[in-house]
Amino acid sequence: MNILVTGGSKGIGKNIAGGMNGCIFTCGRNEDLLKSFKNYCVCDLGTLEGMKKLGDYIEANRIDILINNAGEYIYSHIEEIGINEIEHITRTNLEAPMYLISRAVPYMKKQKWGRIINIGSISGVMGEAGASLYSATKSGLIGATKALALELAEYGITVNTINPGWVDTDMGNTSANEGDFSKEEIVECIPQRRFVQPSEITGMVKYLISDEAKGVTGQSINLCAGLTCGC
Repeated sequence: MNILVTGGSKGIGKNIAGGMNGCIFTCGRNEDLLKSFKNYCVCDLGTLEGMKKLGDYIEANRIDILINNAGEYIYSHIEEIGINEIEHITRTNLEAPMYLISRAVPYMKKQKWGRIINIGSISGVMGEAGASLYSATKSGLIGATKALALELAEYGITVNTINPGWVDTDMGNTSANEGDFSKEEIVECIPQRRFVQPSEITGMVKYLISDEAKGVTGQSINLCAGLTCGC
């Protein structure tokens, strides 16, 4: 199987790409961070050029499993968000996944099998004050997942979203430091009193691409150490 993980240079994406069995393809903006993988595409999914470049790469390599992991986080009060930030975050987090899916689906339809997994966020489920733009784009992924699951079901293609809570990565820790609360205060609001490990997300991805999960589609799965249940 040919598996593409976007945003595979670090964090969740790198853990997913390193934990899969098959022919792994990945992408990112920093070539030096991608060199541990044999197959990679250097591109910026926050630009139209980067999106089109990766779309061509997907078609050329006949991707069976697409994992849309690349994303950008911004913590900013709504009156402080500029038009350039809106364009960049929306393109990276929502437009790029939709476009990449559109390029991957023709081959999946032809072979009557495919797996599409979007990495969303609890912020797209619950909302996050000070991160409305990020929340909006991740919520959009959930809606797209449901619609695409219906559209593609007859072709043996499943589409699901995994919504991590606070994850123990550089991005997760940086996001915690940029907010109004300390990491210790955040942990106190998580029922399991811990950040999720990237390996837990990889394990969920492995399940969703397996034959055992062929009946699971259109789902928004919260992997958040109980955060959506309340404090």
